[in-house]
Amino acid sequence: MTRQGGERQVQDMGHGDHLCLAFADDAEQRRVVTAYLAAGLQRGERVLYFADLNEPGQVLGWLEAAGADPGAALGRGQLTVTTADDSYLAAGSFDADTMVATLQQEVHDALAAGWNGLRVSGEMGWALRGVPGAEQLGAYETKVNAVFAGRPALAICQYDARRFGTAQLHEFDRRHPGAVELDALYSDAALRLVPAFRAGQRALRVVGTVDYRTTEALAGVLETVLGWPGDVWVDMSALEFIDLAGMRALARAAERLPAGRRMHVVELAPMLCQVVSVIGWDEHPSLTVSAGEGPA
Repeated sequence: MTRQGGERQVQDMGHGDHLCLAFADDAEQRRVVTAYLAAGLQRGERVLYFADLNEPGQVLGWLEAAGADPGAALGRGQLTVTTADDSYLAAGSFDADTMVATLQQEVHDALAAGWNGLRVSGEMGWALRGVPGAEQLGAYETKVNAVFAGRPALAICQYDARRFGTAQLHEFDRRHPGAVELDALYSDAALRLVPAFRAGQRALRVVGTVDYRTTEALAGVLETVLGWPGDVWVDMSALEFIDLAGMRALARAAERLPAGRRMHVVELAPMLCQVVSVIGWDEHPSLTVSAGEGPA
């Protein structure tokens, strides 16, 4: 699924953004969150962080390791790192409208205090604890869009794909106007290979051109992707060109999947789907190729 707002690298975020961050390992989360928070401090914004699985001290440690000075930011009131229990669940339960009102007030207060805007991020794993009101999270994500749209404020909502189910990830992701793009597994002037999530499934997004210069890079990244659990999804919606050697690399990677797992190559140009069919690569039981979004 290609969303209206698309994916955006964290360094390209600006005021008005409300993006979803789905991640599958701690290093991914730390890289994105640290860059996001540090940028807010550097730009003179008020920064709020709502921790859940991580302790507030860990988050402050990320900033310190990145060369920021969280102690000074805390002292001047620019930075607050608190917990989900003291923010989303401050009343002992979750109420979407109350939290929306709280964020609206935070935007007002940040500007009144002379900061250049408000930057927020929250770990959303608290919703899996069975707390009262957690069923309002989807509605909250939709309502909170209005807090940030067109205003000097921005937010990242964090969803750990190891804890949230596929359907849950898809539901919460689609409530956001856009998503954070994770760090590329490979990037040069012609090709970027980026881990992503589509319909709640972990996927590899192929952006640019696969030819004699980049086929080896694609084959190498596919080796990494084969190590992900479950089926392999390869999103070709941003592909500009792929030659036969590139298609062969996909087919060979699919052939190495163990029984019961499949590679789904989706949103491939119809002409290329025909080429795959003519050659017979799609006859292998572990490979499916589709011009559309493919099976959900």
